[in-house]
Amino acid sequence: MPSSLCIQRVSRLANIPSDRLLRRWVKAALAALKSPIVGSEVTVRIVNAAEGRRMNSAYCGKDYATNVLTFVYHDVNSPLLLGDLVLCAPVIAAEAKAQGKTLAAHYAHLTIHGILHLAGHDHEAVRDAKRMEAVEVATLAKLGIDDPYR
Repeated sequence: MPSSLCIQRVSRLANIPSDRLLRRWVKAALAALKSPIVGSEVTVRIVNAAEGRRMNSAYCGKDYATNVLTFVYHDVNSPLLLGDLVLCAPVIAAEAKAQGKTLAAHYAHLTIHGILHLAGHDHEAVRDAKRMEAVEVATLAKLGIDDPYR
């Protein structure tokens, strides 16, 4: 599966996962997809709270920084995934601490979650949410990471 992954770091927060780990999590998420993917072009951008807030406000109409934003640039029926994941480092760090998770486990979960959104998964309806969560949990388990929903 030919693919391209660009990793951009804006946040200077400590303990942001390495490029190697981010690549591993993206690869695991892509491998979990049921639909045939011929390739992907994904950018993972790790931002600070100010940029996260600006982007969430501009694109989602919500005036706060959120943990992950996904921007899809391909047709949903395309076998090529094109898109951006924006991970907000301070939000992810605060959530991991509040939820008693390791920072790496929370980043892994949100990276996989974002890739699944790129592939067309969503969690608006209960049935779709359960399906998406099952893929996330199974993918994380293969990486040795506990179920984030427990």
